[in-house]
Order: sequence, then C-alpha cells, then structure tokens
Amino acid sequence: MKKNLILLFLCLYALAGWGSPKAKRVVMIALDGISVEGFQKAKTPHLDALLKEGALSVQTRVVMPSVTLPNWTSHLTGSGPEQHGVADNGWEIGKKKFPAVETDADGYYPSVFKVLKENVKNMKTAFYYNWINLFYPHNKTYFDEVSYLKNDAYLPNYEKAFHFIVEHRKNPTLVFLYSVHTDHAGHNHQWMSPEYIKSIEEADVEIGKFIEKMKEEGLYESTHFMFLSDHGGINYGHGGMSENEMIVPWGITGPGIKKNYVLEEPNNTVNTASVILRLFKVKQPLPWTGEVPSSIFK
Repeated sequence: MKKNLILLFLCLYALAGWGSPKAKRVVMIALDGISVEGFQKAKTPHLDALLKEGALSVQTRVVMPSVTLPNWTSHLTGSGPEQHGVADNGWEIGKKKFPAVETDADGYYPSVFKVLKENVKNMKTAFYYNWINLFYPHNKTYFDEVSYLKNDAYLPNYEKAFHFIVEHRKNPTLVFLYSVHTDHAGHNHQWMSPEYIKSIEEADVEIGKFIEKMKEEGLYESTHFMFLSDHGGINYGHGGMSENEMIVPWGITGPGIKKNYVLEEPNNTVNTASVILRLFKVKQPLPWTGEVPSSIFK
C-alpha cells in the first residue's frame, strides 16, 4: 500500500512539472498590440524559428477591457482587473478607482517579480519599457534594473537587457523586455496597414539579433523565452470584444517545453505569471487566478 502511494505521488509530481529542472532564467519578449492576423501576415523569420523550438498559441484570450495596462498587469500578476484593480490605462498608485484584493505595504498588488524576489535566493529582475504608464502598477523595490526610453525607442533596451543577463548569468533571472512601437503603428496607421506590419517585422529583426547574441554567449539553451502581447486591434484602435482585439499570440520555449507544439488548450494573459512561477518552482499566491496550461511541458 505504501509503495503504491509513493508511486502515485511521483506520477503526480512529474505530471505537475515539479520534477523538471528549475529554470535558470526567463526572458519575456513583449510587443504591444499584436493581433493574431498581424502576427501571421508579418514576415518574422526569427520569431518563427524561436517559437518552432517551443509551444505556440494563436488562441490566447486577453482580459477585458482589451487595452494595454490592464492586460500587461494581468500578464505579470497572474490575475485579472477584478483582483489587481487596474481597469484602464490611467491607473496610478494614488488614483485607484477599484481596490485590489491584496496589496503590499506600499499599496501594490503582488506581481511575479515580488513573488520571485521573496522566494528565490539571489533572484535578479529587470523591466525594460518605452510607455511611461506601464511601470505604474509595479513596486520598484522588487527590481534590480529598470529602464524607460522615450519616443518609442527600444533598441537600447535590448542591449541593456542582454548585458544584464550576461552580468547575472549565474543567477536566477527574470527579464521583461517590452516595446510599444507596434501598438502606436496601429493607432497611427491602422491595424493591418503596411506600416503596422512593418513595425512587427522591424521588431523581429532586433529580436533575431538579441537571440543570436544569447547563442554566442552560450545562454540560449538554458533560457526560457516567452513571446507575449496584450491585445490586437481593428481600424485605428482597440478596447472592444472583436476577435481581432481579444485574441493574441502567446509562445514559450526552453528546457522542458515541447518543441514545435501548437497549444490548443484554453489560454489567457493571466496564465503568464503562473507559468513563470511553475518554471522557478514557486507556489502561486492565493489571490492569483492564473492557471498553467500543462500541455506545454514534455
């Protein structure tokens, strides 16, 4: 009887993914405003090659409303607006319209950065962005490096992120590497316009350079990469409930992840942080609602 219980425990342990090696580092490659249609139409050979090494969903749903700040906050907190309280792009720590179900001593809802900092020894975290509001829901206490660039600039942040990873190659690391220029191309020229598609293709070139440098440093094979977006768009905007606004691509590669796998399992932006905690073998906070799409694991 005892032997059977041990075998059952080991099977459940393996199925849950806890038996796999703990992640060394996770890099979130985050592009704002990428619709599935735009992602599929754009020529993105570097992203395609990367994601072929892992699992890709083209059916991932975003939280409502389909706007930027609620969804990136959901990616990074494992929760929707009903938990974290960020319901629009105007959220600031002193201008809350709806209270979070839980906050730290400074009034911030617990993010994946906070949870990892408090539970993983020598954890290093970094946040690179070029839309000023994006960092507002996050407590700077839990970051080793934060870099903001104005006027849609993003190339220097790719360089900074690479050097941060190299510097901390022996530490467990979580990097958020974001650009809003793709979203702005949609707002300025329309979603699916030549300019919008070009903005995705330009980002793909820089992602390719970043990946190549990771390979040259011997860091590629030991890194989990995630490709994320927050919403799509129609005409000149987003925020509604059309499929082009509410469904985005979502991908993950790295040790223990199935290769060339199409994720059919239901998925949502709130699941991103939950997956990251699973990779680092850290328990999810009680207020979080995200779930791990277990089929992505080998």
